[in-house]
Amino acid sequence: MTPWIILGIALLGAAFVLYRGYAKRRRRRALLASALSAEQRATVERLVPLVRRLPEPTRAALEGKINLFLDQITFRGQNGLEVSDDMRLSIAAQACLLIVNSPVWYDTLRNVLIYPSAFLTNRDTHDGQFVHENTHATLGESWARGPVILAWDHALQGGLDAEDGHNVVIHEFAHQLDGLSGHTNGIPLLRKGQAYAGWEKAMLDAFQDQVRRVENGQSTLIDPYGATSHQEFFAEAIVTFFERPLAMRDQMPALYEQLARLLALDPAQWN
Repeated sequence: MTPWIILGIALLGAAFVLYRGYAKRRRRRALLASALSAEQRATVERLVPLVRRLPEPTRAALEGKINLFLDQITFRGQNGLEVSDDMRLSIAAQACLLIVNSPVWYDTLRNVLIYPSAFLTNRDTHDGQFVHENTHATLGESWARGPVILAWDHALQGGLDAEDGHNVVIHEFAHQLDGLSGHTNGIPLLRKGQAYAGWEKAMLDAFQDQVRRVENGQSTLIDPYGATSHQEFFAEAIVTFFERPLAMRDQMPALYEQLARLLALDPAQWN
């Protein structure tokens, strides 16, 4: 094979790679600019009524991100569950709320697994001498680089009730957002101009108060599960930010401000 032929093959290969990248970016832009159908929009508003309160420009952006999410993600029913369009739209709408005004994206996520209800998972614990395998009923899981695993009955209820302070979809996708930094530790990729020192102080102060209240048997605005670790506190704080924004802004103004800057959203202002 002559050098010219080798060079020609290499150039064709490079051109193909460049074209694929261009086509992918073009498709992405088209999806982000596209709207849901009237039927899809009605389904989202019925299953995730929180979206009705979004400002109009944000709702338009959400629809584009829902379309991109649906194009990227494969939903896989487990234990005989047949995945419906309603399930896809409900989960996609809730997941995309977190990044509707953000430049970040769930780049590595390709699969969402859906169980009909709580599913069993194994957890190993070590007591210093022996490793014990324990089985737990779980409502959701988020793995680094995917997948996200959800119990549909709780995913559905979380979308339908936007004020009870519980949302398994938002919780698990908050872990995905957290993990975009390379570590799931309650320190996500901050927005341009958002200082780490301010984030750290607001989060640690709120987390320490959460732990103290839980240990003393006191009520907490953020779900008590948030006292488990920094990453669980971050996930539950995101849920509270969306579902009880007025109370969070009133009781935890520093934390609310940091989350509002991170997500470029202010749900306390939504009617």
